[in-house]
Order: sequence, then structure tokens, then C-alpha cells
Amino acid sequence: MTDSATQPRPILDLGGSSITLTQQLCDMESVSGGEVGVADAIVAALAGATHLQVHRDGDTVVARTNLGRSQRVVIAGHIDTVPINGNVPSRYETLEPGSALGVAGDYLWGRGTVDMKAGVAVQLKLAAELTEPIVDITWMWYDNEEVSSELNGLGRLARNSPELFEGDFAILGEPTNSLIEGGCNGTLRALVSTTGRRAHSARSWVGENAIHKLAPVLGALSAYEPHQVEVEGLVYREGLNAVGITGGVAGNVIPDAAAVEVNYRFAPSRSGAEAEAHIRGVFDGFDVTIVDVAEGARPGLDAPVARQFLEAVGGDPLPKYGWTDVSRFSALGVPAVNYGPGDPLKAHADDERVLLSQITDCEDGLRRWLTGSEALSS
Repeated sequence: MTDSATQPRPILDLGGSSITLTQQLCDMESVSGGEVGVADAIVAALAGATHLQVHRDGDTVVARTNLGRSQRVVIAGHIDTVPINGNVPSRYETLEPGSALGVAGDYLWGRGTVDMKAGVAVQLKLAAELTEPIVDITWMWYDNEEVSSELNGLGRLARNSPELFEGDFAILGEPTNSLIEGGCNGTLRALVSTTGRRAHSARSWVGENAIHKLAPVLGALSAYEPHQVEVEGLVYREGLNAVGITGGVAGNVIPDAAAVEVNYRFAPSRSGAEAEAHIRGVFDGFDVTIVDVAEGARPGLDAPVARQFLEAVGGDPLPKYGWTDVSRFSALGVPAVNYGPGDPLKAHADDERVLLSQITDCEDGLRRWLTGSEALSS
């Protein structure tokens, strides 16, 4: 049996195409908590890039230019994935016109192709090649995005080295079909609880059924009409939904406790405190416990450097409905957007796949902006 320490480390070829680099990254398993191989490979691949200063914090890797430019942008992507389910190694496949599986075109299939190793591949290629960008760039590739927030490598880096987050604008390479999605919704989870009195179910009239008391809570959720909120020209769709329910003691016992877990996705016009107040108002009279809350981020498209990015990439910006780590940048006063290849509807899916054309489109858009030219990537 061969000792794993003696086996060759995976190699990333930053001189190849961003498509080939995506496949190399996807074929390196890096489920959250197991990113060390990818982090090692990134550090090794950037070893010869003398225009970059490389810093490592655990399995988060930062590479920075220091050219004395008047502006600095931060471009980040996570290197972990959700668990694999028979979708590694990756493979190429073409969908023909009229296919029931989706849009026709050439795809790379496999875990991480969408969320978000295609975006990381684009970033790595540009980090190595752009020795004279028109802005200084801080590239960040971080671990543990797909798991509990306290493990998030970006959050850890912000605590350990907050100076690395200084910038005029930030881009997170989350999948957006290579379109710009500004900011993100916030998210809040709460438990709405009821209490009763236990009794034998044969004599239920001497008890109080806590589960039955949840009926008004479920009624309020069914009747709730989520808002559509315009924030700086983008319309964010909110949502309030039950995501779990607990209660019950035994098949012959009237339950004395029950709870519904609700998830509120709120527009970035609300603060976390305002979102909490709204939830308490919806469920007035019930015991409400806030489980967690993460504030959203405004679109981040009003800064001059952001407008230059819009002009270089083209298209109309869209809102990001889900929560992403752009909110970490927004909380630090850095406007941020999402921009990366891949259909977010395919993130975490067993048939996760990315259009090859979106990988090159994303690379071309970033290259035009960061070099100030209209030249396309080779």
C-alpha cells in the first residue's frame, strides 16, 4: 500500500485554458473540510508569479498585486464543494438542440463545475496572466463556504487579517450565468413555538394540544404575500416559508410542545434588526426565537469602478435572491457583486454542469475590465 504522503500532489496548469483548468480543479475532490489539496495546488501554481504576494491562512489563499494603482478590487471564490454523489471525475458532454435536459451546447459535468470551480479557474488564470492590470487586485480563494458560517474561510480571514479586505469594489465568483447580480438578499431563521399540556390521547380533553395551536402559524404562512422591493434599481423578491416542524411525544400522548422553523429571505433594504421586527410582527402573540440572521448586501453598482465593470461586461444587472458572501464585503463598506459562470439552479445538483461558453465569457468580461481593453482571451 502506497503512503499518501509519497504520492504526487495534483498540479494546476495555469498556462492552459480556463476550461481545462476548471476540469483539473473539479477532479480534485474538495468537499468542505477537505480543501487542503486544492489550496496546496494553488500555492504551488502561483509560486512563479513574481507580480503577486501570496498569503495563506489555513486553506484560504490570498494573492495580491501591489502596483501603486489608485484603486484596488477584491475578487474572491470558494474552493470547497458540497458532498460528491457519483459526479467526480468530471466529463464533457454536448446537449443537442431540443434536449429535455436544458440549453443546447457543450458542457463540463461534475461536482463543483457550477458552484464554483469554473469561477475559481477563471480567477486563477487571470491572476497568473495579468501582470499589469489597471487596478491593484486582491485575489482570494477560501475554504468552508458550504458549511456553518463560523467555519467560513473568508470570515476567518477577515478576523485574522482585516487589512486584506481593503478595496474600492469586490466581486464574488458565485454562479450567475456570467451575468452581473448585484448584492444579495438577507436570510433569517426563527422558531415559532407553542406550548400545551400533556394528556393521554384517550382523554384528550384534559390536555392542550401544542401541535393544534400551530394552526394559526401555518395559516399566516400560507396567507403571507412576499414583497418585491426595489433597491437602487434592482427588484429583490422576498420569501417567508416553513422549512421544518417539530412536535409530538408518543402515539398515545397529547403533545405539550411544538414549533415551526421559518426562513425569511429579505431584501437588502432591511437591516437584520428590521427583519427580526417584521417576523415578530407576523407572528405576534407567539413565542419567537431567532435562530440566526445574516444581513443582505445592497447592489454595489454605484461606485465609479463598478460602473466601469458594468460597461466592460455589458448586459443589464440582476438582483441576487440568495445570500452570498458579498454581504461580508458590504458589511466592511466595500460594494460587491456576484459574477461567475454556471446556472445557479444547477448548484449542488447531481447533474451539476456548466456551459463551456459561459466560462470563456466570464474570463473575457473580467479580462476586458481589468486590462482596460476590448481584447478577448485566446
